[in-house]
Amino acid sequence: MDKILGTINGMDFTIGDSLLELSYLIAALLFVFGLKLLSHPATARRGNLWAASGMGLAMITTLLLHKNSSGGGIPMMNMWVIILFIGIGSALGWIIARKVKMTAMPQLVSLFNASGGAASMLVALLEYPNAIAGDTGSILVTVLGLVIGAIAFSGSVIAWGKLDGRVGDIMKPFMTYLNLFLLVLTIALSVYIIISPNPPTDLMWAIYILTLLSLIYGVMFVMPIGGADMPVVISLLNALTGIAAAMAGFIYGNQAMILGGILVGAAGMILTMLMCKAMNRSLLNVIIGSFGGSAAGAAGDGDKTVKEISLSDAAVLLSYSQKVYIVPGYGLAVAQAQHLCHELDTLLAAKGVEVKYAIHPVAGRMPGHMNVLLAEADVPYDKLVEMDEANNEMPNTDVVIVIGANDVVNPAAEDDPGSPIYGMPIIKVLDAKNVIVMKRSMAAGYAAIPNNLFYHPKNSMLFGDAKASLQKLVTEVKSL
Repeated sequence: MDKILGTINGMDFTIGDSLLELSYLIAALLFVFGLKLLSHPATARRGNLWAASGMGLAMITTLLLHKNSSGGGIPMMNMWVIILFIGIGSALGWIIARKVKMTAMPQLVSLFNASGGAASMLVALLEYPNAIAGDTGSILVTVLGLVIGAIAFSGSVIAWGKLDGRVGDIMKPFMTYLNLFLLVLTIALSVYIIISPNPPTDLMWAIYILTLLSLIYGVMFVMPIGGADMPVVISLLNALTGIAAAMAGFIYGNQAMILGGILVGAAGMILTMLMCKAMNRSLLNVIIGSFGGSAAGAAGDGDKTVKEISLSDAAVLLSYSQKVYIVPGYGLAVAQAQHLCHELDTLLAAKGVEVKYAIHPVAGRMPGHMNVLLAEADVPYDKLVEMDEANNEMPNTDVVIVIGANDVVNPAAEDDPGSPIYGMPIIKVLDAKNVIVMKRSMAAGYAAIPNNLFYHPKNSMLFGDAKASLQKLVTEVKSL
């Protein structure tokens, strides 16, 4: 392993070094392959395993083959400490992932983002004193890793708190100016540290202030963001975590960390842009727009008569339809009713009814939330239809059942210029012949915007807990 193959930039290059770099290349290929498989629900599980195997390979070969500047390997004591904490972290991650409810999956993703950001922040804090004064490139990636990692960490913690109902929104006009001030201050201090000729050890005071500013900014930029924008924010924070990991890779010159971070960061940014497009909004508007709250005039005029439907009438209407669409939302996840929903579609399919699911890109609390929820209930992937295709089929649909969704079917997005969601693409359920909305009450959705769909003549309300209502509906359909 220590046989010298050649010399590069005055440093000997051994067989061990070659194997280590080769393992990083293989790991990178596994990351790319896994990411490709993650693009479809049917292959997503295998994609996770392939990507995880790539990371495992990079970790094992680094432990066994990494050499420090003096040519020595990782000290045995350090190796045992690393293995111990990897084991503890893996055990905790396994237990948490096994026990977490599907409704809490967005919170878990936020905590994962937070842990990645914190790791990159700590790497930068520990390595900055070792930087060489005047080495602008090294100091640049260290400062970027610190700032981005700190923002991703504190922002993800607040996102977790908001999703879990522990942290409220602060939607005040002054927040925009405060956040811009904090951002400018953070950038200015970062530039000062990067261009300063002073030794890094003399600038530790500035590094600690920069860390504090970045943590505060991460909190403050997420605080005013409304509930309906949380899927975009989670995706953005995921991208920031990836970028921070890439910066940590540059600090250590580790190709696997650099490539892995770049892939996560790029995928997160692409997804963020797609989510913004799905909401017909810019990323800047999401971040500083304080989206949410009441829509002026929404549901304020016209006939506000609500029509209810009985379980027996709903069962008859569904059973004698030719095509039925189900629009799932976060309420379905909260009620843990996805299995009953699948049972209903199976019963209807046995009666010759074509049943599909219309999936809005921002339904739920994170990207792909509804896909994951329904996949858990073994709903066939070909029944999950994206918004645009579902909208094309709505005029030929007999009944649309909206279960726990609200904002993604709100007609205010199309006919109320005063609404915060005006211009946002929605699932056009009113193009269907009949609509049934299953809700506990007439309350507004997560974005706190009233919904005129509830009062439309085509719509009928089926009040009650989604799980209990679906159970009764299944019983009624069986009895026909």
